[in-house]
Amino acid sequence: MKFIEKLKEKNEKMSTYRQPTIVCFGDSVTQGCFEVFRRGKEIDTVFEPMEGYVEKLRKLLSTLFPMASPVVINAGRSGGRAETEAKRLERDVLSFQPDLVIVCFGLNDATRGKEEIARYVNALTEIFEKVQASGAELIFMTPNLRCTEIDYTITDEKVVETAERIAKSEKNGDLAFYLDAARAICKEKNIPVCDCNRIWEKFRDGGVDIQLLLSNKINHPTRDMHMLFAYELLKTIFAS
Repeated sequence: MKFIEKLKEKNEKMSTYRQPTIVCFGDSVTQGCFEVFRRGKEIDTVFEPMEGYVEKLRKLLSTLFPMASPVVINAGRSGGRAETEAKRLERDVLSFQPDLVIVCFGLNDATRGKEEIARYVNALTEIFEKVQASGAELIFMTPNLRCTEIDYTITDEKVVETAERIAKSEKNGDLAFYLDAARAICKEKNIPVCDCNRIWEKFRDGGVDIQLLLSNKINHPTRDMHMLFAYELLKTIFAS
């Protein structure tokens, strides 16, 4: 990946080259959302972007290339779907002239059900094509698994409703269906996939209680599990 070469160049000659720039483009997991709670009539979330994978990735890259001072921009937005977020691609991603864009959508898209897959495919294709046309390199990262049962710690009626909707979608295989479609697009367009979802599946199949890995017991990974995303992204960057 050319991004590694840019890090190396900047690390060796600080005054000669521009700081390599990554933009992470995704939903609440990218933004750094964790527990959820009721705020008045609405459900809100705990925002701690410094605990999310975006910041952890920046720290890892800065450890490996301390003189390069890579810029890693968090362009995540809670509740985002590929279709809605494609509208802000120019403003929040491409305007920074990134060297590398990491895209992660699917958690919220899949709640619409298999019958709405075309909306996801079309939007993701649009995002990919515009990023590639900009000259930036691109990685698609698959997200974590979601809940399949309602955790006993969830007592708020409105939060329970949200958990029930997402659990139903997960048990129906909607997320797996959506991510298979995303992988197919990536294969067609020769886009590297950081397939974290496959790792989560291995954890599940190996007997791990997935809800213990979710900070809100629904769809947000714990702070520790964000390190998985960061390390897998690092491996993908070096392997591509």
